[in-house]
Amino acid sequence: MVAMAYASPRLLPPAFPRRGSGSGSTSGEISWVGLKPSPVPNASFFLHSERTPGGVRRSGAWIRPLSSRNDGSSSTSKPSSTAAAVPSAAAAPPSSMMAIIKELEREQRGRQEEEAELPDEWEEERERRAQRQHQPQEGLALRWRELAGRDDWAGLIDPMDPLLRAELIRYGELAQACYDAYDFDPFSKYCGSCKYSRRRFFESLGMNGVGYDVTRYVFATSNIDLPNFFKRSRWPKVWSESANWIGYVAVSDDATTARLGRRDIAVAWRGTVTRLEWVADLMDFLKPVAVEGIPCADPTVKVESGFLDLYTDKELGCRFSKYSAREQVLTEVRRLVQRYAVERGEEVSITITGHSLGSALAMLSAFDMAETGLNRVAASAAGEGEAEKRVVPICVYSFSGPRVGNGKFKERFEEELGLKALRVVNVHDTVPKVPGVFFNERVPAAVRRIGEALPWSYSHVGVELALDHRRSPFLKETTDPACFHNLEAHLHLLDGYHGKGRRFVLASGRDPALVNKACDFLKDHHMVPPNWRQDENKGMIRSHDGRWIQPDRPRVDEHPPDIHHHLRQLGLLFDH
Repeated sequence: MVAMAYASPRLLPPAFPRRGSGSGSTSGEISWVGLKPSPVPNASFFLHSERTPGGVRRSGAWIRPLSSRNDGSSSTSKPSSTAAAVPSAAAAPPSSMMAIIKELEREQRGRQEEEAELPDEWEEERERRAQRQHQPQEGLALRWRELAGRDDWAGLIDPMDPLLRAELIRYGELAQACYDAYDFDPFSKYCGSCKYSRRRFFESLGMNGVGYDVTRYVFATSNIDLPNFFKRSRWPKVWSESANWIGYVAVSDDATTARLGRRDIAVAWRGTVTRLEWVADLMDFLKPVAVEGIPCADPTVKVESGFLDLYTDKELGCRFSKYSAREQVLTEVRRLVQRYAVERGEEVSITITGHSLGSALAMLSAFDMAETGLNRVAASAAGEGEAEKRVVPICVYSFSGPRVGNGKFKERFEEELGLKALRVVNVHDTVPKVPGVFFNERVPAAVRRIGEALPWSYSHVGVELALDHRRSPFLKETTDPACFHNLEAHLHLLDGYHGKGRRFVLASGRDPALVNKACDFLKDHHMVPPNWRQDENKGMIRSHDGRWIQPDRPRVDEHPPDIHHHLRQLGLLFDH
């Protein structure tokens, strides 16, 4: 069998054929440079073949058939682990030792010439592969509405569209940034906040080329005890007694806007950091969305009360959470929509992403934006009237999220408001299966109608993209549910997914070592330590007198001065 292309978590260059040997032989033997195959009698067992100039790609390795030389004879270069090549059977047998020596010298000179040219050929082939995988014939600027669910992703999931895969991973990394930037260390004075300033958010995370500018941080408070979601510092004096950083709003810069084909407003919600007890903490009962001020006229549209409370709760005595997470997000998104869609007349989209509990908040906030009407804008700065309104599309990319509302919520979300949601799940993860274990969208319609009257009947919204971690050769067998739920593991599975029943092959070369950033899911032979990501010295620095201390951080941003104006425009200015 051919040796695995990934012997370690680092990405290795593929085995590549030698250059300049000509063609024409039909022998099963092959010429190798790079990773070596195990000896096989012939290559007929390979399942996949992709032809390239001068070579054939089979099972992830580049090979070249036996080649003919200019003198009419043929030779085969064995893998480098074997002895020096000898004249092939097709060549005339040497009649003397001198002929053999000359033959070997000629083989050696040819091999040296080929190896001198090899790096350029490698680089050219890498570029060709990257173009095939990441730059389809139709660019993102032309297809963004299709990728945002205009046709409910019909024909894009099975087989997997390369551009859709890249977009899902890109937005998944925006959600992952919430975890990487969150300070969950109870010994930190700033536990529960973001570790980095808003203006240098992506730069601090090493995401310099992401192409977005964070315009606002979002904070939340909750009357529910959520120890695995709301972290508290052990210090007597802390940055906030009741607030936690829960996400951010960002907007694409000019260069990224040109590449995307529109100005993209992204909202990323943070989920749970480690354990999954929050599922039981928040699963209570269904509550009409109108109870908390979401302007839905249908009282039968209900969502899980715990999600709704987290989204709408506020603490008037706290300078960070005196406005609810709902008010913070709605006002900021409205400000950006008015600036780019109305004042500048640009094409604008709203994309919301989140993982775990953040996925539930993403669904709820998308529903709220559409019900509030902030995505319906005048066709021009002077336009007035309903006929001159245009709709800014709202799309949700959800990762491992629970069910949010009942069947009426699903109908309102998909059919009446026209919202689009693509849910990425691991089939072995329990979180997407709750709440509504017994009454949900999968049961027969007759049973579902009976269950609608019950307080524990829920339905998923949108389109599901189901992944299976057992398809990945990088991941080990485990019973840890946190591994099944891990966001980095989902992004790894996305990178290797090409369609149902298709072989798992990493498409973009995303580093598998990222899987173990906050869990223990990679097979041990990859030699990647579990839970490896941490701040240097856990954030401690040495002061001028030689003592180790926790440094002070820049002042945490509060709320923008124009928030009252946007609250008033949205009809939400009541208590402030």
